[in-house]
Amino acid sequence: MRCALCDDKECYQGKDCTDIKERVLAEGKTEVWEIMRTAAKLESRHYMKLTRLEELITFCKDMGYETLGIAFCIGLENEVRMLHEILEKDFEVYSICCKVCGIDKEDLNLEKIKNDRYEAMCNPIGQAMMLNEKDTDLNIICGLCLGHDTLFSKYSEAPVTTFIVKDRVLAHNPAGAIYSKYYRRKFGMEK
Repeated sequence: MRCALCDDKECYQGKDCTDIKERVLAEGKTEVWEIMRTAAKLESRHYMKLTRLEELITFCKDMGYETLGIAFCIGLENEVRMLHEILEKDFEVYSICCKVCGIDKEDLNLEKIKNDRYEAMCNPIGQAMMLNEKDTDLNIICGLCLGHDTLFSKYSEAPVTTFIVKDRVLAHNPAGAIYSKYYRRKFGMEK
């Protein structure tokens, strides 16, 4: 499949270019379809009306979620503090910093940013374990490094969504690389 390069997108009108439709429908466990129904309702009723934060709150309320987890990068502690305070008005919230456990990068022979100092590794597995122990209904990623977000999602027992994607260069707006002529040129997309 190379859907990104398709000019027609006839799937939007019902065309099936695959052989997986029945397998997808067979995944219809209660939680899966409940999430799908809630997401469709959110899109249908609030299309282009709510921010991502408002969508997150509405989705969680509609799903009946009570306990939320936030796995965050220490570099976004101010943003996450605000998010935590906003969410705890309606939910029980647990937030786990990426440096949880304070494991030395040298213990695992991991490359360091600065070799002349102690440097704790990011610990997405530990973040997931801590939130799993709290039996969260939904976990929210806020600025985890690329790769760490992958491991967190793999180890999280609760469904995972992303609120902030880390991009240190573009103020956590990775789509900026696509919108910017400079970056399009850099990637050979524009002359």
